[in-house]
Amino acid sequence: MKEKIEKLRQDAAEAIKEKVANLTDLNDIRVKYLGKKGELTAILRGMSQLGAEDRPKIGKIVNEARAQLEALITEKNEQLKARELADKLSSERIDVTLPGRQFRVGHLHPLTLTMGRIKNIFLNMGFSIEEGPEIETDYFNFEALNLPKDHPARDMQDSFYITEEILMRTQTSPVQARTMQSREPNSPIRMIAPGRVYRRDDYDATHSPMFTQVEGLVIDKGISFADLKGTLEVALRQIFDEKVGVRFRPSFFPFTEPSTEVDISCVMCHGAGCRVCKGTGWLEILGAGMVHPHVLEMSGYDPAKVSGFAFGLGVERIAMLSYGIDDLRLFYDNDVRFLRQF
Repeated sequence: MKEKIEKLRQDAAEAIKEKVANLTDLNDIRVKYLGKKGELTAILRGMSQLGAEDRPKIGKIVNEARAQLEALITEKNEQLKARELADKLSSERIDVTLPGRQFRVGHLHPLTLTMGRIKNIFLNMGFSIEEGPEIETDYFNFEALNLPKDHPARDMQDSFYITEEILMRTQTSPVQARTMQSREPNSPIRMIAPGRVYRRDDYDATHSPMFTQVEGLVIDKGISFADLKGTLEVALRQIFDEKVGVRFRPSFFPFTEPSTEVDISCVMCHGAGCRVCKGTGWLEILGAGMVHPHVLEMSGYDPAKVSGFAFGLGVERIAMLSYGIDDLRLFYDNDVRFLRQF
């Protein structure tokens, strides 16, 4: 019996020192030798079968072996815990001398920034902001603006049709017609209509099938071309520069009469002539004119009692000039390297 106990002690001690890799292995050895059904525990339970003289001797040997194994297990347990802690500290180590990580914060898109500036300028001038659907009827998109179905001016705007009478709007002018028809006849209007529009334009550096417009409308008694000129000069000089030159050239639009193209002195060369303005010193920036009497009549207004002016400008063009951008497609490429600059 004595030799058996010694053999168990040596085997357990060897296993604790050489075969234990972690706390789980150590617990398995403890259960094998010292647990309720362990090998040393079984010897203690079988001592009743020994003679009276052998019990004290064998009991002493078993208890000594048990105490020695418990001490080895405790020592090994502390070693394993210390090693686990060291490994954890090493794997989770933080170098407090490193600079902090900066989290990138999102910001407004350059077109949104430009649109916000334009809105604020006209809001401060007493204009309201009106909105309308991007999927529009042929009537509001064309006919209510003096563009009947056989009008040649439709050719450049006949774009994305859903049915013969429904299309993606090609301008925000339909919002003007909708606003006039929602008001009492001959009631004053001073509004802008910002939003996305869609045309079958080539996707090159200066065109896109989707772009953003702001169109404006003023109707009241006694509105003249002088009011149009004064309003647009003030707005353009707030958008660009107080010293920017503004000129008006005769033009044609079906929904205004008379009509005008509005230019500003080149913001790149300040009128001296460069590649951007093609050597002219001027940049075309928007179209405008006095509301055509027929347009007023179709929306229930009496051209003998009221008059008005309308204008439309492209937000992308203003953003390109404001920020020195030479490719309109950059606004829609979602390239973070480009967007981070604003």
